[in-house]
Amino acid sequence: MPSFSGRFARSAARWIPPRLSREFAGPAAVFFHGVEAAPEGLDKIHHRADIFFDIAKSLKRHFDVLPMAAMRDVLKNPSRHARALFITFDDGYANTKLAADILENLDLPWTLFVSTHHIETGARNPAFLARLFFHHAPSGEYAIPHLGRIILGTAAQRELQVNTGLNALKFLDAARAHEALAMMLANFAPDALARLLEEFPSEKFLDWAELRALAKRGVEIGAHAHRHWPMHAGQSREYLTEQARKPREMIEAQIGRCRFFAYPFGTPADVSADAHAAVRDAGYEFAFTTVSGTLTASADPWLMPRYGVGLEETALASMIGLLRANNARLISWQRKLAPVSA
Repeated sequence: MPSFSGRFARSAARWIPPRLSREFAGPAAVFFHGVEAAPEGLDKIHHRADIFFDIAKSLKRHFDVLPMAAMRDVLKNPSRHARALFITFDDGYANTKLAADILENLDLPWTLFVSTHHIETGARNPAFLARLFFHHAPSGEYAIPHLGRIILGTAAQRELQVNTGLNALKFLDAARAHEALAMMLANFAPDALARLLEEFPSEKFLDWAELRALAKRGVEIGAHAHRHWPMHAGQSREYLTEQARKPREMIEAQIGRCRFFAYPFGTPADVSADAHAAVRDAGYEFAFTTVSGTLTASADPWLMPRYGVGLEETALASMIGLLRANNARLISWQRKLAPVSA
């Protein structure tokens, strides 16, 4: 959920002409998740195709949309590239093929960050599976390892668990989160779970053949960790090292060079100092968070800002011009997390 300041900025952006906003803009990166003709899903992260088309046209009209390979040149002199913009997608959902069609039609370059475990196996996003349990498990009381007693019945009870239970799950270490999620899914009959998964096709992932086809069309393929799970301070260094190194190795074996990384979830609570070090040491040129801001020469290369585009963003061109207002907060966090390299 956007912060109060984020909601305020989005509201204010509706009243600022893009031409005026550009006077204050700096180079920036934005991110999406998926594009559907008629979105469905529990996560509500996929843009409707017609809205995404309008957003993409607006970005093309108001900015210089560049390939990720231009990032180093942009950062050498950001003031000369104040209109530079980088479009990215996270996770690797199958519906990014529709995004590819739209962006290719508009001749806009973009980068896709993929979680390789899900590309390799087709396993759904763990956060989606947890929401599936909270929303659709039979009514009753459950004892979930590491989460305790969970009561599901009324709509209010289920919504409460989506908000509190999912947050508690995310802050477990990976092994305990896996145990908890396995118990959640064990409460569905296999055929019932299979039917539920088919109700949400937007949550399906690309496979390697589809990813190779996108790469051949010019899409830059980056890493979004191996498993789509937070890289916070509760995770072991061994886990974080695997999260950073393994996706690069797999992408380079299957696709080609992999130079860029995006942290799953990517908020300050989801990225630890050890995660930063693991990503840096894995050899990535740049890594991206989901903290808003503009791209500056002084930014830590492995804690770069990105702005998450709302599902019905109506003033994105103006909003991007306001991202500079968050730079002080961004740089403060970068220096606190990685004081040597910041």
